[in-house]
Amino acid sequence: MTSRAPLWRAVGAFAVVAVSLLLALTSPAKLGLDLKGGTQIVLETQDTGRVKADAESTDRALNVLRGRVDALGVSEPTLARSGEKRIIIELPGIQDPREAAAVIGQTAQLSFHEVLSIPEADAKPGDGEKIVDDEDGNPILIGEQLLDGNGVKDASNGQSEQSLGQWLVNIDFNGEGSGGWKQLVSDACANPSAGQRVAILLDDETISSPAVQPDLCASGGGSTTQITGDFTSESSKDLAALIKGGALPVKVETIEQRTVGPTLGKVAIDASIEAAIIGIILTGLFIMFVYRLVGFLATIALGTYALISYGLLVWLGATLTLPGLAGFVLAIGLAIDANVLVFERAREEYAERTAAGLPPALTTGFNKAWSAIIDSNVTTILAAALLFFFASGPVKGFGVTLSIGVIASMVSALVIARVLCEWAMKRSYVRGRPAISGIAGTGRIRQWLTESGPDLMKRSGTWIVVTLVVAVVSIGGIALRGLNLGVEFTGGRLLEYSTSQQVDAEQARVAISDAGFTQAVVQSSSGEEGRENISVRLDEITNDEAVEVEEALATVAGNVEKERDELIGPSLGKELRDKALIAFAIAVAAQMLYLAWRFRWTYAAAAVLSMSSVVLTVVGVFAWWGKPIDGVFLAAVLSIIGLAVNDTIVVFDRIREHTGDNRKRPLRAVVNEAILQTIPRTINTGLGAMFILAALAVLGGDSLTDFAIALLIGLSVGILSTIFTASALAVVLEERWPYDPTAAPKKVIDPYAAVDDGKSTGAVI
Repeated sequence: MTSRAPLWRAVGAFAVVAVSLLLALTSPAKLGLDLKGGTQIVLETQDTGRVKADAESTDRALNVLRGRVDALGVSEPTLARSGEKRIIIELPGIQDPREAAAVIGQTAQLSFHEVLSIPEADAKPGDGEKIVDDEDGNPILIGEQLLDGNGVKDASNGQSEQSLGQWLVNIDFNGEGSGGWKQLVSDACANPSAGQRVAILLDDETISSPAVQPDLCASGGGSTTQITGDFTSESSKDLAALIKGGALPVKVETIEQRTVGPTLGKVAIDASIEAAIIGIILTGLFIMFVYRLVGFLATIALGTYALISYGLLVWLGATLTLPGLAGFVLAIGLAIDANVLVFERAREEYAERTAAGLPPALTTGFNKAWSAIIDSNVTTILAAALLFFFASGPVKGFGVTLSIGVIASMVSALVIARVLCEWAMKRSYVRGRPAISGIAGTGRIRQWLTESGPDLMKRSGTWIVVTLVVAVVSIGGIALRGLNLGVEFTGGRLLEYSTSQQVDAEQARVAISDAGFTQAVVQSSSGEEGRENISVRLDEITNDEAVEVEEALATVAGNVEKERDELIGPSLGKELRDKALIAFAIAVAAQMLYLAWRFRWTYAAAAVLSMSSVVLTVVGVFAWWGKPIDGVFLAAVLSIIGLAVNDTIVVFDRIREHTGDNRKRPLRAVVNEAILQTIPRTINTGLGAMFILAALAVLGGDSLTDFAIALLIGLSVGILSTIFTASALAVVLEERWPYDPTAAPKKVIDPYAAVDDGKSTGAVI
């Protein structure tokens, strides 16, 4: 069985790569709107006096809205219910949300009335009557409702056969609507003084008030009719969409709206690909420098990571979002971490048992690193799962792609890299020249640490005090400077434009203030290809007001192109803010429970406190810096949680191994030895991930720079916290509540003690 294992592993690795390649060549990725451009609208259904907003009524509203969206002619729109009361609508290519919101967002209480008369200025309507303006703004007196949208079977625009080029609207009535339409036609035809007109109202606003044609009066109605007028192709299509939509069973409210320009996504994709390529090259060169041949083979395996990730993405049908790209890039660092763990373990094994040779050392390295790799990746997946369940919009995609990336990184590191490295270590040329393998020799840093490394745990109290000081400074930044919460957590509207002319934030602020938006927060930044980016943050404003902001900015900035437009309702902002806090609390609890199960509660508490100090430091730096705390930052924080605990687990795994073998030695000496042995892995993994994140920070643009910066800070502080804070806390807690494996175990009652085993001769009662 053992001899066949490498063969089956090789077959499995080849199959994974082959299937991934097939999926990559035959299945395109499903891009989110933040990458391909378009508008996303999130609606929330509201209770009415007659209907409760629940899953059933929301589904009925979804069906009505689907007909309207289809009538808009948008390519590949997406509509789906989220939860019981929310509907998510994605409209690729739509850059001006006003048209979509006007058609989709209508509550659509469609009604048909007879036009009774043209009222005098002081006219007062009678019972069931009311005065409204027609589509031209002229007042008309209408009668009671004779037909509503539920009676409409279908509506479409077309051209008249009698008059070439004249656009009209065709309406088909169902059985319920035909009777009401006949009554309406009969009443209108009998009232020539009012022009024999009918009025079609949507939410008490007239969308059309056509006159009934003589031939229709003669026929008495029927189940079909046509509306003619001064229509264009677009206006007739819009009117047909409104009529066909009928009546929504419940009212809807727009709680979130996002619009992304067509170029922003393309730039982000290109930047992420460049960052990934540069990061892989730099990481590969570094790994090859440190681990020579096995480092080179690990870099080849790392190249398959992107292929496997993409294959999993298209196979699952997941949507790739902008933060999702960052998730893939981040997972590259996790793949390197697994390889570094294995290679460092293999080096130790070869140093102890040189005579055994390279292949056994490598196999032992994979076997001994397995538990730490599994534990660290499980904690990362826990953080990714929390993002999926508690985040919204594009950030949700980060949780999906990070999970996919973790799985792909493990396959790349533990299967493909293992097949390549095991094959190479069995070559006679390599066995005869072990120095080129990368496994023979422990390296100068490890040699120095082993021979004369510092006693870090001698000053454990000092490290804890330093951590507390950093925490106080971070809390001071939060208290004094405050958190610059993004619109996702506060509600409001964020508009971002690229301009053709150089304009500073003050000029833009004055122009926008003069347009009536005195409370706008305006910031400038460098954009792509020398263009200037201007972001404007306001309270919740309408789509028409957003256009006014754009026009005001154009007066000082020349040609203005919308890059991003996010509208978050205040209730949703509070909900997202609460969910972010819940996600963090659950992340901390989940990590602590898992670590308490895998180690001991003392180690779990030390790891969680250390991780919390890292997160607090990153939040404090962003507070002092005035950087935005938004959904992308939430993704970064939960990633930091995974990375920080990841590092700590590796150290604790080694401590657990050493304490099991050295019960009689002082705890601090054992812990210090374990830390010194894992420092090379910590440094090598950290540098590998930093190459990736640095490339993302430089090339990722405004969208991903803050994300990469937060992770760089978190990774740097996390390395120090793992070495100093987490281990120091674990030592202090273990010394206060020591574990005694020699303590007498609790007496356990054997339920089978009274059962005759066939050996006793006495009777059993």
